[in-house]
Amino acid sequence: MTTEPEQSMHLHEAAAPESQHMGPPQARPTPSAATAPGHAYGDAERAAVYRAIRDRRDIEAGFRPDPVPDDVLTRVLEAAHQAPSIGGSRPWDFVVVDDPGLRARVRDLAAREREEYTRALPGTRSHAVPGLEVEAVLEAPLNIAVTVDPARGVHHAAGRHSRPASYASALAVENLWLAARAEGLGVGWVGLVDEHDVARALELPDHLEVVAYLCVGYVEEFPAEPEPGPGVSEWTRGRPLSWAVHRDRYGRRGLPGQKPTTLLEETITAIGALNTRAVEEARDRQNRMTKPPGSLGVLEEVSVRLAGLAGECPPPVPEPAAVAVFAGDHGVHAQGVSSWPQEVTGQMVHNFLRGGAVVNAFAAQVGAEVTVVDVGVAADLPRAPGLLPRKVARGTADFTQGPAMTREQAMQALESGIEIARDLVAAGNRCLITGDMGIANTTPSAALVCAYTGADPERATGRGTGADDTVYKHKIEVVRRALAANPVDAGDPIGTLAALGGLEHAALAGFVLGGAALRVPVLLDGVIAGSAALAAAAISPESVSAFFAGHRSSEPGHGLILEHLGLRPLVDLEMRLGEGSGALLALPLLQSAARVLRDVATFDDAGVSTAP
Repeated sequence: MTTEPEQSMHLHEAAAPESQHMGPPQARPTPSAATAPGHAYGDAERAAVYRAIRDRRDIEAGFRPDPVPDDVLTRVLEAAHQAPSIGGSRPWDFVVVDDPGLRARVRDLAAREREEYTRALPGTRSHAVPGLEVEAVLEAPLNIAVTVDPARGVHHAAGRHSRPASYASALAVENLWLAARAEGLGVGWVGLVDEHDVARALELPDHLEVVAYLCVGYVEEFPAEPEPGPGVSEWTRGRPLSWAVHRDRYGRRGLPGQKPTTLLEETITAIGALNTRAVEEARDRQNRMTKPPGSLGVLEEVSVRLAGLAGECPPPVPEPAAVAVFAGDHGVHAQGVSSWPQEVTGQMVHNFLRGGAVVNAFAAQVGAEVTVVDVGVAADLPRAPGLLPRKVARGTADFTQGPAMTREQAMQALESGIEIARDLVAAGNRCLITGDMGIANTTPSAALVCAYTGADPERATGRGTGADDTVYKHKIEVVRRALAANPVDAGDPIGTLAALGGLEHAALAGFVLGGAALRVPVLLDGVIAGSAALAAAAISPESVSAFFAGHRSSEPGHGLILEHLGLRPLVDLEMRLGEGSGALLALPLLQSAARVLRDVATFDDAGVSTAP
């Protein structure tokens, strides 16, 4: 039997060796102006600088018509002009736009973009967009377009022909914004418009690019908190600093004074059990609601689990929701386990991005956002809106000959999944939905089911995309050979995942662990997501509290998964498509369970008599 410390070692093996850590956090006194080395500002001056940074706001509406005095505007522009640039090239220009006709052109561009943007959003997101004001372009007393000339500067100025020129101009925008705040001016970034369209509207020379189009002026008030971005509701979490600070190597996270840790370690530490107080309150409320106790069946227990996960009763309704479709190819395809050619994986990714797949139709119906992740597609995929390039490798190795992935590849895919879960939740999503795409991926799924549950390959293996009897029998034998080539160590769940899984399985395992750490419900799809969830549960048993089975796949291995995890599916329609399709159909049921607990009155509230 593997001891708990040994298992922990397996879980965190990808962390840097202990000798490379920077040791325990040391107490570091915060220097005052009198003790800080160098030429620190005085306390009051330093506080003013940080206040300007903290109080910066993106103003969308509420500009006053008062003109900005010339001396104030000059000071603001001078501050912007002091931004750092490579070689002192100062590649920016500031076009101060007073002309009502020019501003009307930009306003019309923004209004058109807003309309198209709103149509493209899921329903729950589109409700947040009406507050996005484009009229500020006309209401603000002045507009400023910040441009960049990438070729500006003397010939020896380093970086003048590369992107650093644009980055320097972005720093000029930040200086302008902070100086404006110090002067009591509000600034709003018109982010909906295409910069090329703005350049044409302003009749700029061809060699200039627009970095930012800003509305500037005095405002009625500054919001106490930063405004949420386009299509985002007020409860958006945003990325905390701790997610963005890395030590020496990307992925070794740690704030100053803290011991660096891996993303997986950090995630596992954050995962906890259901909140017992919220669970008890939810059960009590279910018994007092205006309905016979137990009359909502499975949905009552779903609502209780949602409350325990959120730590409050009633829990928030899990909306908006996002489905992440992780795509990858498999070396075992060479063993003839699928009649579909491997290039279909990449072709289907293009179909997802065009909105032509079942996952797109179902997501549109239930108001979910679709994100596609290339974690291991064999083909090269061009960058496209909605596609996250996270390719670890061009598919896995043939696991009948040895491990499908190296441990390092599995860890990279795991942590990519965690990061995507974090980013989607930071963007305001309250429910994560698993999706997948990968020709031949039901074969490694069956192997994972066998490895984590102890099931025989004949029970765990299904027909996938429709294998005939001959291929089906061969597929079972391939799974047996994979298990023989990769002996399972029950104390090393990550090693098992690396040996037998696919890159999308590893990323999905990270995705569900990330959701559990953030205490948002994760709707699982079918056998691919389920086999990844087995890996996640083996890595962190408490993560299962965040898992909700969207449906029961007709793949036989999925029933074994549900039994092993103790999950009851919300939908059973004999589906086996994948993509996240079954989980998406279950989303309204999950949301209804939370809404009932929130909205239905109790007998006391409604003045309804109870049964004797």
